[in-house]
Amino acid sequence: MKYYIIAGERSGDLHGSNLIKELRKKDPDAEIRGWGGDMMQEAGMDLVRHYQDMAFMGFAEVIKNLRRIFGYLKEAKADIANYKPDVVILVDYAGFNMRIAKFAKSKGLKVFYYISPKVWAWNQGRAHKIKKVVDRMFVIMPFEKDFYKRFDYDVDYIGNPVSDSVTDHVPNPDFRTKNKLYNSKPIVAILPGSRAQEIENMLDVMLSVLPSFRDFQFVVAGVSTFGKEYYEQYNKDKNIKIVYDQTYDLLSHSVAALVTSGTATLETALFNVPQVVCYKTSKISYTIGKWVIKVPYISLVNLIAGKQVVTELIQDDFTGKQVTAELKSILFDKHFIKKQKDGYALVREKIGECRTAERAAELMVEYLKG
Repeated sequence: MKYYIIAGERSGDLHGSNLIKELRKKDPDAEIRGWGGDMMQEAGMDLVRHYQDMAFMGFAEVIKNLRRIFGYLKEAKADIANYKPDVVILVDYAGFNMRIAKFAKSKGLKVFYYISPKVWAWNQGRAHKIKKVVDRMFVIMPFEKDFYKRFDYDVDYIGNPVSDSVTDHVPNPDFRTKNKLYNSKPIVAILPGSRAQEIENMLDVMLSVLPSFRDFQFVVAGVSTFGKEYYEQYNKDKNIKIVYDQTYDLLSHSVAALVTSGTATLETALFNVPQVVCYKTSKISYTIGKWVIKVPYISLVNLIAGKQVVTELIQDDFTGKQVTAELKSILFDKHFIKKQKDGYALVREKIGECRTAERAAELMVEYLKG
């Protein structure tokens, strides 16, 4: 069968690549084309356009780049129409992919959605539209199945791919030596995000707290797509190290972490590393977001737990002073650390154990053949 897959960011590239590997096992004759990144391409997808071309973060940034986005939509629609796939599989990335879903459905194509748009966070009425244009929805958050039930829409909970990735990871015992890190100093992981806008909004403040923690080494999780020259502008202290494409190894060796809100918050929790969640965007994006978002938390950890497990420092609360205070809590306050790790245990229990990509591929092929 022919599959067309679209992922619009780095995490989608990872999850899409795992799905592609499993689809090829279930359907050895699979032909796969789409939009994504290096990992999806390496898994065997014919890559049309890289997600980095579409990496716009925040409401204001999207509005500024609308002309480019509509150009990409036109390009994707034309390519799908020309390719004539048996199914279009959309990976998160709601603003773009919901428009593709509507188009594909209008052309009589099957539409599967792998990793639901966060309609539960804002404009929940969009669930009605999803029900109309998406044939099968595969969700990865435990609470999403109950959410969609409210709209009389049966979806498949398939576990969480982040849990699978963390479980499968084998830590590199030579991580410190390989990256020339101090053996004598505990590591505080700095996860500033994978988009340029995130990194530029977050990293300076995250690293500004370093003078208060001289007994620790701060290690930044860099992504190689930006290159070493890009990160070196932040490397202003001998206690700062930057490692590239080794986030899981970094978390495996860390005693605490400062994490930009996103998938990385859940990854950090599943590695059982105490964390402070941080987030800052442009004033206009934040104002719009605060107005439309209807959930009490922004981090996946707190959303899955259904209560506050990790501290969230958002926008004006994200200051060097506040980060310093919260980092001290997750490094030195044993009661605080235990409470957070107990919350992590609840998150793991709610997620459950499931081979997410394998289960998704199995169901997808079954639905297509049925």
